[in-house]
Amino acid sequence: MDAVNIRVAASFALGALVLAVTVSTEVRAQALAVDPAATQLLRRMTDYLAGLEQFSLDTQNTIEDVLESGQKIQRDIATSVVIRRPNKLRAEREGDLIDQVVFYDGKRLTIYNPAQNYYAVSPAPDTLDDALHFARDALDIVPPSGDLIYNNAFELLTANVTSGMVVGKSIIGDVKCDHLAFSGPVVDWQIWIADGEQPLPRKYVITTKDDPAQPQYMVLMNHWNVAPDMNDALFHFVPPQGAKQIDFIRLDSSRMSIRSLDTRGTQ
Repeated sequence: MDAVNIRVAASFALGALVLAVTVSTEVRAQALAVDPAATQLLRRMTDYLAGLEQFSLDTQNTIEDVLESGQKIQRDIATSVVIRRPNKLRAEREGDLIDQVVFYDGKRLTIYNPAQNYYAVSPAPDTLDDALHFARDALDIVPPSGDLIYNNAFELLTANVTSGMVVGKSIIGDVKCDHLAFSGPVVDWQIWIADGEQPLPRKYVITTKDDPAQPQYMVLMNHWNVAPDMNDALFHFVPPQGAKQIDFIRLDSSRMSIRSLDTRGTQ
């Protein structure tokens, strides 16, 4: 083969490679729709959680704090959560920026800071779902892994999803999981769901896309117990000796804040 033919053959091969890459990219782009297999696995998990009358778990939450320089600093919060449907919740949270216990007994939502021995109490709706909405919208409190606790968690999680896929199998701790990834206009998120008869979430990661730094929030979930021993006293707050009650700070006529208890990092 002469030099001219070699150059022609090389050009043809390069063109074919570019075409193959282009076609592959187009196929991959088309595949970025929501995979029914991913939504099926997600639905199975949310239905299972919604069907549990009571459960408890421990979580390890990592929040990325972005400095003005652009450097990311991780803040960690360990949480123990106990839930009894339809209207009981207790969450003990301790970490870099927070030391707090949340009580919800079906009538009142109480936040207690042991370090300061302060607490605040607010009337709350009589169902867990409504209380979670109330905590988020009126009190600026985001319960740990709250997105997964709602009875309609599937609808809330997938409301703005534009793509979703099954990434594959993964191991979280010693648990084999299905790894799912979803994307939306404002956030991308991933979830790892235990493979087996109890499709419990084991890891949850949210990436914020409308912030140039794209900080992440990650929670690892372990020590699940779907039949814990509990009684009503667990969810009822009794002020310790010397505890001081303070009011939630009203931001306006419709919103209040618990930041008077120095609960930075609750988001």
